[in-house]
Amino acid sequence: MRAAAVRVEVHIPTPQSLKEKRGVLRPTIEGLRRLGSYSVAEVDNHNSWQRATLGVAVVAPDGQSLGMQISKMRRYLDSRHDIDVLDVFISELERPE
Repeated sequence: MRAAAVRVEVHIPTPQSLKEKRGVLRPTIEGLRRLGSYSVAEVDNHNSWQRATLGVAVVAPDGQSLGMQISKMRRYLDSRHDIDVLDVFISELERPE
């Protein structure tokens, strides 16, 4: 089993309030959850209207599958027209002995 923690920094250009920001983030987070077996949460920039940080946990049976899952997640985020992905940080968790 392989696992990774992914931190995604996004810019959301249109919101003028936190309520509007949540209206953009909610479908993005739900879309990620439906896309694969991802656990997703907003983890930082909670009070910023146009910035968000998403934390995504990805688990796969092997390294190749893990890479494919992360690529699939990145393609989905890049396809969203309502957010701009600024940066993606991937921390692969160590294998248990």
